[in-house]
Amino acid sequence: MSDSLVIIPTYNEKENIEKIIRKVFSLSFSFDILIIDDGSPDGTADIVKKLQQEFPGLHMEQRTGKLGLGTAYIHGFKWALQHSYAYIFEMDADFSHNPDDLFKLREACVNGGDVAIGSRYVRGVNVVNWPMSRVLMSYFASMYVRFITRINIQDATAGFKCYKRIVLETIPFDKIKFVGYAFQIEMKFTAIKYGFNVVEVPIIFTDRTEGTSKMSTRIFREAFVGVIQMKISSWFRDYKRVS
Repeated sequence: MSDSLVIIPTYNEKENIEKIIRKVFSLSFSFDILIIDDGSPDGTADIVKKLQQEFPGLHMEQRTGKLGLGTAYIHGFKWALQHSYAYIFEMDADFSHNPDDLFKLREACVNGGDVAIGSRYVRGVNVVNWPMSRVLMSYFASMYVRFITRINIQDATAGFKCYKRIVLETIPFDKIKFVGYAFQIEMKFTAIKYGFNVVEVPIIFTDRTEGTSKMSTRIFREAFVGVIQMKISSWFRDYKRVS
């Protein structure tokens, strides 16, 4: 068993799921994979079940409906802690996150980081195939998060990450309120408030070529308002670690 688990949430990813699984298992370093499938009607889970016969390190948790990105990851985090993984990753199924960068994120945690972020903006803007409107929305969203929260993270909305186990053991998941775009911001903010070392690793982000994006104006609106709510709530919380 690997000490590193890659959590991949899925909803209607039949075009990508087998390719991303085979790519991760072809890497020179051994990563296990946990698929969190939210009842994909397109047969994504059936593809994973067939591949489980080939790959012992492939696991899947099936949920009954589309319950949100944040709850999918929290479900995966709890599963990872129960199964004693030391490094836990978030990654999309659509190849916008390059599996070859998994080792870079792990190394960043091995070498002193508690959370390693695959960052699109830590060295300029490294995004491929996004329309300019989407690039600007994402870039200025991170600026907005920095302005409101005062955390020095260039890519505050990034969803490609590696956590050391201790971070996920410390963060109380019942206090994580957001399920969409804002979830990624809230997890970074909370890790920093608890005193963990959050580092950014430069990556090149490539927009999906197959399948459908799950981004929506409702998710973006949740993030815009949620950042202010999160900051105000933090004034009334104790972020002292319990040893």
